[in-house]
Amino acid sequence: MNAQARIPALQDPRLNRPEPFSPPLGDGGFFQRDRSMHPPAHAPGYKSSVLRSPRQALLSLENSISEITGPVFGHNDLGPLDNDLIRNYAKDGDPVGERIIVHGRVLDETGRGVPNTLVEFWQANAGGRYRHKKDTYLAPIDPNFGGCGRALTDDTGYYYFRTVKPGPYPWRNYVNSWRPAHIHFSVFGSGFAQRLITQMYFEGDPLIPVCPILTTIPDKDALDRLVAPLDLNASTPFDSLAYRFDIVLRGQRSTYFENRPEGN
Repeated sequence: MNAQARIPALQDPRLNRPEPFSPPLGDGGFFQRDRSMHPPAHAPGYKSSVLRSPRQALLSLENSISEITGPVFGHNDLGPLDNDLIRNYAKDGDPVGERIIVHGRVLDETGRGVPNTLVEFWQANAGGRYRHKKDTYLAPIDPNFGGCGRALTDDTGYYYFRTVKPGPYPWRNYVNSWRPAHIHFSVFGSGFAQRLITQMYFEGDPLIPVCPILTTIPDKDALDRLVAPLDLNASTPFDSLAYRFDIVLRGQRSTYFENRPEGN
């Protein structure tokens, strides 16, 4: 039997919810940047930041017209299994690991959904191993798991995808440094120059408070906004648990983006 034939098709998690959901709307105004929520560029506890952190003030470069007007992403750019990491790389069986659904909305600072936004995601497998030639962690590669996908938000800014929960892994920071389980996210605006990158973590992970990267974030609320809570209302019974992760692009409740440390 084909591996994909054994796996139920991925459905919109909102179909499992008893009531509609939507964040409250604001007044449409802009919010002042809160720079206190961002970690310092030079954080000795995060070892690689010592060499990578800038020593001089950053330069502000104005984008060209081509950078801010394109490309425009559409549904024709996505494959039918791009948002199903359980099926999009399976060859002769199911991926190993706990099956989960991740869903949420991409929002502006007033709580309004941002439609037609390309959301990319990539992760380690259930053992904590990336499908990357430079990943030498001893956990095995899963032959049926590629670890990457993408989705396009709908008219309300909603996205969802199915995957297996990634495992934690050690990294060469200091002795016994471990990364919590996490999923990387990339969010595109109307062009490649408008790309934001962040990471999502899982509620209740005991490695979050001791992660050398996460402990550089001085604002607890900013850190909490990177942690996805369990959402049983959106889970698929006897199949997959669900986690909710909303991505706020700017404002006082914005998600922390690792490639925009200067603020929102």
